Amino acid sequence: MGFLLLRPEEIQDLVEMSEAIEAVEKGYVSGHRNPVVNAPRRRVHSPAGVRISNFPGGVDEMGVIGAATRSDRVVQLDKGRNQEYAYREHPIHVLNDATTGELLSIVVGEPVEKTLGYTSLVALRTAATSGVGFKYMVRENAETVGLLGSAGQAANQLLALLAVRPQIKRVKVFSRSPKNRSWFARKYAQKFDIEIEPVNSIEQAVVGVDVILCATNTNVVLFDGDLLAPGQHITGIIGGNMQLVQGGFLKAARREIDDRTVERADIIATNLRESVMSEKQGDLFEPIERGIIKLDDILELGTLATGEAVGRNNEQEITYHKNNNGTAASEIAVAMLVYEKAKAAGRGTMIDLIEPGILQEEYAR
Repeated sequence: MGFLLLRPEEIQDLVEMSEAIEAVEKGYVSGHRNPVVNAPRRRVHSPAGVRISNFPGGVDEMGVIGAATRSDRVVQLDKGRNQEYAYREHPIHVLNDATTGELLSIVVGEPVEKTLGYTSLVALRTAATSGVGFKYMVRENAETVGLLGSAGQAANQLLALLAVRPQIKRVKVFSRSPKNRSWFARKYAQKFDIEIEPVNSIEQAVVGVDVILCATNTNVVLFDGDLLAPGQHITGIIGGNMQLVQGGFLKAARREIDDRTVERADIIATNLRESVMSEKQGDLFEPIERGIIKLDDILELGTLATGEAVGRNNEQEITYHKNNNGTAASEIAVAMLVYEKAKAAGRGTMIDLIEPGILQEEYAR
């Protein structure tokens, strides 16, 4: 009896974005049909700002159940307008057989997408989750993108969109650093074989495009919802929670999308509605509190993936996916995919264990 130990260097370049999106979609289907295996994210914080995020759950279709955990230390920059991580530990995924309970693998480290060859905090899973939203909410004929942000998550988000809408032709990218957005445009125009133009303002990026991707570390609203046009889709990835506010690490709940955007959106979806309320996530919690929308107006990603709800009815609707946080099902789905591919490639180290039953017999004597 034993399990496969996978170290950070052994899980790199195994997974393509399209595979990750497919795995995450399986996770949301499983979590919607069997909610007990898709627990919301749970977080605790130390007084020094060290945050532990835990995700217990599984994916029925993949025959796995387990847990993920990661730690980071949060700091504020620019008078609280942005959130950075002073330290990030390798995430750990524990995978068990969903039928026998047997330990299959412990995966240490952040999986890296094969095309990009590098990572940022939970980049692959976050982008793959956005990819599920793109599949059901972005117009089939979408060709242009406004990208806010120019770091690792921005590249992953764009790659996820290209995986489900390969006809995308042109991207306008804005970030606060002219140097960074110019570097991003040069690098990824070549890597993705599309036109990427650095622009000088958020307004230039979001006006006249089919898809708006928010991939920043902001704590404040990025743009005015009155700039939106019929047919656009917006994806936001900021989650945040009130424990950071209560601990003094943030001054207010994180926002990247304003109330006007929420008000104008014809269809709104999020990963898990329970987290919106339990973590008081500002982009949706505050409009709900103000009566702009109701919680029941918001779709969950699982309902789109199962076909119980529709993410877009026509080309004129404004759609908004709040990729509000990871869930157990999505975390475990990606980790199981990595485990299966690593095992097939002969990577990792088998660790032998004493069978639990034998240990119990010794105690019984």
